[in-house]
Amino acid sequence: MSGKAKTHGADPADAAARLPRKLYETELYRLQGELVRMQEWVRAEGARIVIIFEGRDAAGKGSTIKRVTEYLNPRAARIAALPAPTERQRTQWYFQRYVENLPAAGEIVLFDRSWYNRAGVEHVMGFCTKEEYSRFLHQCPIFERLLIEDGIFLRKYWFSVSDEEQQRRFESRLHDPMRSWKLSPMDLESITRWEDYSRAKDEMFVHTDIPEAPWHVVESDDKRRARINMIAHLLNSIPYHQVKQPSLKLPPRPAAQGYIRTPRDMQAYVPDHAADLLAVAEK
Repeated sequence: MSGKAKTHGADPADAAARLPRKLYETELYRLQGELVRMQEWVRAEGARIVIIFEGRDAAGKGSTIKRVTEYLNPRAARIAALPAPTERQRTQWYFQRYVENLPAAGEIVLFDRSWYNRAGVEHVMGFCTKEEYSRFLHQCPIFERLLIEDGIFLRKYWFSVSDEEQQRRFESRLHDPMRSWKLSPMDLESITRWEDYSRAKDEMFVHTDIPEAPWHVVESDDKRRARINMIAHLLNSIPYHQVKQPSLKLPPRPAAQGYIRTPRDMQAYVPDHAADLLAVAEK
């Protein structure tokens, strides 16, 4: 799957038709197998990969991250979703707490939002000063060039969702008790500041869409397409190859040597809730 990445983006008109579930699931599973192979290459070569997921609220970043990491080793593929900075962190160099989360050799780090918070929500909501915002736009390309010069593979994805689809997803979450936690007052305020966030994104791209670390836009009105397109692009952009795995064989179990298991009544077992369900179902 490795090779030169395609530079052209998806046509928004093509994204209107939802990808059929069977086709999506088949291709997703294949791509996830390639992600496992890529991770083995990362481990064997001591490579370092940073993947940035940015975009509007409800654009599908979190669900895509779940599909990327589903079969990866969590010890080597970490999700960095940093909370609001502490009082002490606010006095540090802005990038400092993100540096602490960068990968070591053999690791992949996926930033569920990243240092670009300053160019987005912090700027739009007034959580940083104009001077801090301008300093970020100046320093960010320098910071990212330093990462790349040090050998880190940096990939930046912007998930683009229409205002109509974002509204639909917000309403769906609002009435779903299993997902209502995904909504916050900040998310809802983004509806009234749609154009402010659009201008902030455009300005951010002007300063940070650099040749060494370009932005890749993912059309995400169809989440299935977005996941497939993003993962395929990532795999095509990393020069990984198949790593030969050691041949493993299960050893034969040794003969019993007189071990006697502790009586069940001496241990506390969880209640058999499954048995209760079966009993009710059989009535």
